[in-house]
Amino acid sequence: MGKEEYLDEIHVRILRVTEDLRVIQRQLNCAAMEAPSDPELMEALSQLPEMDALQVLKSALDQMRHFLWFYIQVMTNESESGERLRQTIRQKPAADALLSPDAPFLEKFKTASDTAFIRYLSDGKNRKPN
Repeated sequence: MGKEEYLDEIHVRILRVTEDLRVIQRQLNCAAMEAPSDPELMEALSQLPEMDALQVLKSALDQMRHFLWFYIQVMTNESESGERLRQTIRQKPAADALLSPDAPFLEKFKTASDTAFIRYLSDGKNRKPN
């Protein structure tokens, strides 16, 4: 798959997810408006499966919001710090840097956190929401 096809697929998926989220919001809004006058609907909406589904959705949206903030910062920041961040994401830390007993603790911690974050970003499409 070429870059253009890949970007087109992402664009279409973003539009589809955005529209789905708007529909979900409208439906939940209607349910919230009707529920106070319908005790059965209020009870059904507050049961565990529905609340669990909403918590999963909320968690996924929170995770995506944080990721999008980071992604936009990286992609739009033209400063030297933005370029350093992009380079950090591109490079893989050397395995011996993590294991070397001579490496300072803060450097080991920074390398470990960078590795974890890069792994998180690269595995993002395969991860389940929190």
